[in-house]
Amino acid sequence: RRRDPHRGPQPVPGAASGHDDRGVRQRSAGVAFAQSTRVIASSQRTRDFWIKSAKAPSLAVPMPRQDQHRPVTLCSASVSVSAPFRRAAMGENTKIEWATHTFNPWWGCTKISEACKHCYAEAWAKRVGQNVWGPKPERRLMSDAHWRQPLKWNRQAADLKERPRVFCASMADVFEDRDELTVHRRRLFDLIEETPNLDWLLLTKRPQNVSGLARWTDEWPENVWLGTTVELQARADELLPYLAVVPAKVRFISAEPLLGPLRLEKWLASTIDWVITGGESGPNARPASPTWFTELRDQCERTNTAFHFKQWGDWAPGRDVNQPAKKVALAKDGTLMYRIGKKLAGRVLSGRLHDGLPEMNPQA
Repeated sequence: RRRDPHRGPQPVPGAASGHDDRGVRQRSAGVAFAQSTRVIASSQRTRDFWIKSAKAPSLAVPMPRQDQHRPVTLCSASVSVSAPFRRAAMGENTKIEWATHTFNPWWGCTKISEACKHCYAEAWAKRVGQNVWGPKPERRLMSDAHWRQPLKWNRQAADLKERPRVFCASMADVFEDRDELTVHRRRLFDLIEETPNLDWLLLTKRPQNVSGLARWTDEWPENVWLGTTVELQARADELLPYLAVVPAKVRFISAEPLLGPLRLEKWLASTIDWVITGGESGPNARPASPTWFTELRDQCERTNTAFHFKQWGDWAPGRDVNQPAKKVALAKDGTLMYRIGKKLAGRVLSGRLHDGLPEMNPQA
């Protein structure tokens, strides 16, 4: 019996029915303790990784001389973005750091490059039971309610100081040349023209199809940005000439996942307004060399081009970290890389965040 000096003896819960629940309460306490122990252990491993890695500048990333004096903060890096670029703020409707919203006119695509090898969109589609990848399966089409969402965003954006950026499409390629997509692509172009308060970021792996499939020719809408994926130098040499001839307001590249070094100065000085880059994530992610990112950033700085480092991906550089052999790899530039997961790896490069956006004229 438990005693209360003010109320007298109190029965143990369950005693009135002939049952004593002290064993149940003890088992529950044991489960709670075990759960909290696992959380503490996980937090301890996370803390140990960053403490050990902090011995090397910016997670042991080889840095150019001009970066050596910059302070390094690993877990909560201060943002430092070179003028005149603005900082990209992640939107409420997407986890992609450089966009405010995502919009998919349909789901599905066909792999055409090395960047497609471990496609996150294909994996997600399969996870939710959608067979929409490859040349034969039909594409998943979207409801009218889905198509009305950008109209709502456009109304909300009328009074905003910064124009929302709509990434189109994260689960498809707008310029995939399939006959059954023609009517839906026309509907997308109608929607873009009906939403002047939104900047539409059309990212494609097929810029060679743009001139034949796009509605616009010599004069593109002010709210359309066109980008292409270049993960290797060979892809850049192949695709950027097609991007260069399109008179979009902003032309950009996504070098994610970056699979090799890029030399882009001639394009940055004349064609490209914005560079997005990052490492690969997912169960089959390939580690990138840190110098690929720092060299690309330096090219952007020399040509006054906005630079956005999106993520390390599943692999991050470090030193003396206790990890299983299968989670340790040597990058092509000789840096020791550890597979610690996208969230822990973060997006700090050379001790700071790089969240550049192309400088735009203020909204009229």
